[in-house]
Amino acid sequence: MAGFENYRADTDEIEREIERKGVVLGIDWSDEPQVRALAREALDHLQEDVRIAASGPVDHRLLAKVDLFGLAGIMLRTMEESASVGVKSHGGSTWKVFAKALWEEKELRT
Repeated sequence: MAGFENYRADTDEIEREIERKGVVLGIDWSDEPQVRALAREALDHLQEDVRIAASGPVDHRLLAKVDLFGLAGIMLRTMEESASVGVKSHGGSTWKVFAKALWEEKELRT
């Protein structure tokens, strides 16, 4: 229910998971072109990746990427929802870098 969420705890938890997935994927969060490419890929993410990740031998990098793309959606939704009730939600540096890239890529599509 809007207004009762603990956005600070949510953003901290989401960011921790984003950082973990970034380690698995070798993401350099200070490399803007790499982060922008990741944001584009996250916004283009297809169900096919989920199907591939769920079948065959375990590909930990692909699973981490699928998880990261899901976290990107949760991150955007958290920011939008909290803004709708007058709360500006954001995490630390990784959150801010990834969110900036996602918003910039999202804006290019509208």
